[in-house]
Amino acid sequence: MSGGMEYVSHDVGQTRAHGACVGRALTGGELIALIGPLGAGKTQWVKGLSDGAGVDDLAAVNSPTFILVNEYAGRVQIHHLDAYRIGGLAELAALGFDEMIDSGSTIIVEWADRVLPALPEDRLTITMEIIGPTGRRIRATGCGPVSDRLLRAGEQHWSSG
Repeated sequence: MSGGMEYVSHDVGQTRAHGACVGRALTGGELIALIGPLGAGKTQWVKGLSDGAGVDDLAAVNSPTFILVNEYAGRVQIHHLDAYRIGGLAELAALGFDEMIDSGSTIIVEWADRVLPALPEDRLTITMEIIGPTGRRIRATGCGPVSDRLLRAGEQHWSSG
């Protein structure tokens, strides 16, 4: 199935709902790369994904821009990274990125376009575009068995949305 899909979200609730749909499919070991400008809804999508993954304290799900990495416990362990302030691949490695990958947790990287060479090929890439005051275009692409499974989960939302 490797390929992609596109969905138009008309508000924050729909953006979160799409993330939750993907979050329910998480089993651990996935990598999700989020790309989009400031205010595109990346963190809102992660809040939805975290809800779908069973994270109890959704108030703790925030952009880790200044902390660089947040961890959330749910049905699966989630590491949420923000690459906006990361100075390069060496700094990503210094954060323990390889250990996170080896841990079997789900890893979400906001501003992933800044560290793409370090990310595994089999990843779900979510690209978000602002198309109005509350509208967002969400494009999901993947290549490989893990991203295919997540694309199918997201497709359930696209089909019903």
